[in-house]
Amino acid sequence: MSKSKDQNIWAGSDEQKTERLEEILRESAYIVFLGGAGVSTESGIPDFRSKNGLYHKKEKRFSKYRPEYLLSYDCLKHEPEVFFAYYRKNLDARAVEPNAAHYALAQMEQAGRLKGIITQNIDGLHQKAGSVNVQEIHGTIWRNHCISCGREYDENYIFDSKEPVPKCMECGKTVRPDVTLYGEFLPEKAYQESISMIGRADCLIIGGTSLEVGSAAQLAHMYHGKYLVIINKSKTKLEGRADLVFHDSIGRILSSIDL
Repeated sequence: MSKSKDQNIWAGSDEQKTERLEEILRESAYIVFLGGAGVSTESGIPDFRSKNGLYHKKEKRFSKYRPEYLLSYDCLKHEPEVFFAYYRKNLDARAVEPNAAHYALAQMEQAGRLKGIITQNIDGLHQKAGSVNVQEIHGTIWRNHCISCGREYDENYIFDSKEPVPKCMECGKTVRPDVTLYGEFLPEKAYQESISMIGRADCLIIGGTSLEVGSAAQLAHMYHGKYLVIINKSKTKLEGRADLVFHDSIGRILSSIDL
């Protein structure tokens, strides 16, 4: 098996590439996974920007708005009824189950091979599959809080509320999800821990992301460890730097390795 002349990508059969991935994982002492929406699409959750993604859904009620606005702090602040209607309709992942990728990553962590996961996803499926060290750099739908008094609410409070804008039982102000909206800073603790993990890693697996979103791209560019592996169905930035690239299902690839 050899690398192509113009790209730093291993060329070979699927079996050869899988064997090489197993070798890389065995040689690595601190493996980190950086994942995006493509990790959860195999569970039936649409991504955002692909032709079948959330941003291309035709919904009459929301047709006059830009998709990014509907999930922005400005929308929450100025048109909260619109924000919560869109949020409830499109981001309720409570009944969604993890897929093969989530379970494979959880097993890698339990075996002591994977040190942590950095995810752009807000669906909580990594934890549902059994992963423990998960840094959610875009927040999560599984926690909510009052914007005034800070009282915390569970995952059901907003989705099951009959009020157009959910209110705090303590002070009557708006209860919002712990999701990082457009126009907001990333959660500092999760992002700083992600930077720390990237700095310690000698193997970074990037999966299910095109690295178009700034936060993931920034973290990927911070990585200077020994091995870089990319698993994504479509072409991804940084492939020229990668030691191994799979244009395939993340669940299929991760489930096929033998540690």
